[in-house]
Amino acid sequence: MVRIGIAGMGFMGVTHFRAIEKIRGAKVVAICTRDERKLRGDWRKVQGNFGGSGGMQDVAKLGCYADLADLLADPAVDLVDLCLPTPMHVEWSIKALKAGKHLLLEKPIALDLAGADRILAAAKKHRRLFMVAHVLRYFPEFRLVKQLVEKGTYGPVLAAHFKRIISRPGWWDPKELGRTGGPAIDLHIHDADFVQFLFGMPAAVSSSGYVGKGGVVEHIHTHYQFPGKAITAEGGWLSQAGCPFEHGYDVYFETATLKFNSSWGQPPLLLTRDGKKKHPALPGKDGFVGELSEAVKAVQAGKESAEIGGRSARNSLLLCLREIESLQTGKRTKV
Repeated sequence: MVRIGIAGMGFMGVTHFRAIEKIRGAKVVAICTRDERKLRGDWRKVQGNFGGSGGMQDVAKLGCYADLADLLADPAVDLVDLCLPTPMHVEWSIKALKAGKHLLLEKPIALDLAGADRILAAAKKHRRLFMVAHVLRYFPEFRLVKQLVEKGTYGPVLAAHFKRIISRPGWWDPKELGRTGGPAIDLHIHDADFVQFLFGMPAAVSSSGYVGKGGVVEHIHTHYQFPGKAITAEGGWLSQAGCPFEHGYDVYFETATLKFNSSWGQPPLLLTRDGKKKHPALPGKDGFVGELSEAVKAVQAGKESAEIGGRSARNSLLLCLREIESLQTGKRTKV
C-alpha cells in the first residue's frame, strides 16, 4: 500500500484526493492546509474549472496538519503529493525529498530552470522518486492521440495544432506575475508538454503573440521545428469572461484527421480517407486517476516513471521559456 500525504487542499489537492480514492493499492493518510475549516473536512468552498464544490469529507482517520513540516515528519507517509502554489514548489519539494519522501509535484515544475535543476539534484542526492503531474497526458481525448501516434494506424502525423484558451483570471495583477509565470507557462505548458510527449524535443521554436501590461505574455502561438512535420500550439487568456475554458486539437495523420474541441461537448471526431466519420473509443476515463496511478506504480516498483519523471517536466518548462524568448526577440530560438 502506497500511503500518500497531500500538501495543499485547494481545487487540485481535493481533485487528487478524490482520484486516489479510486486507485487500488493507494490511500491518503495525511493532508496539510492552513485553513482550519479544510482541516475539519469542510471543503465546500473549494471549486475550480470543472466539477462542483469539494463537499464535506470525513478526515477523522487522517493525519491533519497545519504545518507542512509536520506532514513531512510523519513516518506513515510514503509519497508526498505537493499541490502548493508554484512559487513554493522548489523550497518544499527539496524539503520533502530531504525528508525521505517520494514526490509527486503539481505542474509546472518551477518558474525557472535553476529551480527545476535544484529539485532534480535533491531527488538524486536523496535517492527518492520525483514526478510531476502533467495530467493532460492522461486525459482520454489526448491519450487517444498518443495511442494513434504509437500504433501508426493512420500513418505518421504530418501536421497538428493544439489550442488552450481561457478568460483572464479575476485575481490577476501584472505585479503578481511571480505567482504563476503567466499563461505562457502556467496554461500553455500543458500543450508544450504534450507536444514533447508525442514527438520529443524540437530543434527550435518560433513564437509570436500578445504581450500585455507588465510585460506579461498573455497569448502565445508557437511553431515547433520537427523534420517533415508542421506542429503548432497556442494558448492564452484573452477570451472575454463569457467564453468558457476551451482546449482541443486538429491532428492530421497521413490517412486520417482527428479533431477535438472541448467547447463542442462532443468526443474526438475521426475522419478517414474513405470519407467516413466516427467517434473512436477513448482510452481510460479519468486523467487524474491515470496520472496518480502512474505515480503509485512507480513507487510500488521503486523505479522512475517513464511518463511523468521530473526530467521530462523540466524539458516542458524549457520549451515554454524558449518560446517566450522567441516571442520577445522576434527570432527563431534553438531548444
